[in-house]
Amino acid sequence: MRILIVEDDRPLRDAIAMVLREEAYQIDEADNGLEGLYLAEQRIHDLIVLDIMMPGMDGLSVLQSLRAKGITLPILLLTARDSVEDRVLGLDAGADDYMIKPFAMPELLARIRVLMRRQSRGAPDGELKYGGISVKCQAMEGYADGEPLKLTAKEFELMEFLLLNREQILTKEQLLDRVWGIDSDAGIGVVDVYVHYLRKKLAPSGYDRCIHTIRGVGYMLKERA
Repeated sequence: MRILIVEDDRPLRDAIAMVLREEAYQIDEADNGLEGLYLAEQRIHDLIVLDIMMPGMDGLSVLQSLRAKGITLPILLLTARDSVEDRVLGLDAGADDYMIKPFAMPELLARIRVLMRRQSRGAPDGELKYGGISVKCQAMEGYADGEPLKLTAKEFELMEFLLLNREQILTKEQLLDRVWGIDSDAGIGVVDVYVHYLRKKLAPSGYDRCIHTIRGVGYMLKERA
């Protein structure tokens, strides 16, 4: 699972990122609203931790812009303002949760887990299913008709992202940024290579045919009619 942290307070951003990485989340960071908005618009994240009070473009403006563009991933707001009116304003703007600074890291982790469970349809162990294909997000395991696929880390991340966005076209650029990271030196061709690996492991069950090539664009996970 990949989380975007948008926070201009570097010590706090570093602390949140360190704790989340220790929990095996993949992390991208932005120190201002404009950069955070750009990264969020790539649609490669599962959740955003978003500070409200930032210079330039504030967090509420980022939130409103994302919701206006139809980006519905969970957003957890962080703010030093603790009035009821401020909390209502953030939630009405489309936030999924709201935390007051200072906060305890264990509580932040717990709230993120709750939002992630909602994102994965509340399934146990963050399990995602589509037809006979499934992954257990926390265990990083993939299955076809209940049989283990023995996926590598990158193959798992690719399968997970396809399942999260089933029946939606994903560009190669989105897949590259999501699985290898926005700052990765890997070339776009690595996406095709790992889709080939994934199809090969799905082939015995016949589910390799569910990963469709969208010529000139990318890939889509969709069951055949």
